[in-house]
Amino acid sequence: MGFVKVVKNKAYFKRYQVKFRRRREGKTDYYARKRLVVQEKNKYNTPKYRLIVRFTNKDIICQVAYARIEGDIIICCAYAHELPRFGVKVGLTNYAAAYCTGLLMARRLLTKFDLAEIYQGVEEVTGEEYYVENEDDKPNSFRCFLDIGLARTTTGAKVFGVLKGAVDGGLDIPHSSKRFPGFNQDSGELDAEVHRRHIFGGHVSDYMKELQEEDEDAYKKQFSQYIKNGITPDSVEEMYKKAHAAIREDPVTQPKEKKEVKVKRWNRKKLSLAQRKDRVKQKKASFLRAQEQE
Repeated sequence: MGFVKVVKNKAYFKRYQVKFRRRREGKTDYYARKRLVVQEKNKYNTPKYRLIVRFTNKDIICQVAYARIEGDIIICCAYAHELPRFGVKVGLTNYAAAYCTGLLMARRLLTKFDLAEIYQGVEEVTGEEYYVENEDDKPNSFRCFLDIGLARTTTGAKVFGVLKGAVDGGLDIPHSSKRFPGFNQDSGELDAEVHRRHIFGGHVSDYMKELQEEDEDAYKKQFSQYIKNGITPDSVEEMYKKAHAAIREDPVTQPKEKKEVKVKRWNRKKLSLAQRKDRVKQKKASFLRAQEQE
């Protein structure tokens, strides 16, 4: 059979329906979103919370939200650009920073709902599997579901660093350990020590040492901010330990200091009615004086 050209006729165009705007833009996976958002009917209008994690080139965005017809409602958020306040001034998008952001999100949210004292999570990080369980005769743990958007769920992906931080911080998030760094596909077991090293930036310090030995100039160029802040390969783990303690001590958002901004004007300021009337009055007086002198 020869090649037959498909002709899109009037009937085709009459029945054509455009996809949702965010699908056309390639921003939302609606197949996944439906399953994350739709609540069971027997739970009535109970919100179904999502832990939303997004990575940009220089930041990590972490939010807890629930869906309504008018749009998603954010109840709490944390960002990697807040970490300098807790002592992490460099490497704000690596796995260790992702863990810190997740931990900050969890502690901040539980503090907001007065659950921080009941659900402490894991205070001494081991990298082992951990799940939050409800306490008897006390409010239930805060349950939410991981929403990673269009990110690929590869083993060791940074989105799971945020997940681990949030779980260790005391949030109840259904998950398995199969995608954490250190999980062995053949044995089906998680090497907790490998995972712990990633949480404390061990992989970063290893690379720093390796690059420092191989090429000093490349090391100074790539880790210039680490050098500027006095961070050596041996002090990376201590930096993250202090950050975890600082986050647990005070996770609440700090109000921003108001900056006094002097507005530049490239044109004349608009006159008020009184000023315009006064200007006309002055012009009249000036004109009359000129008339009298003539």
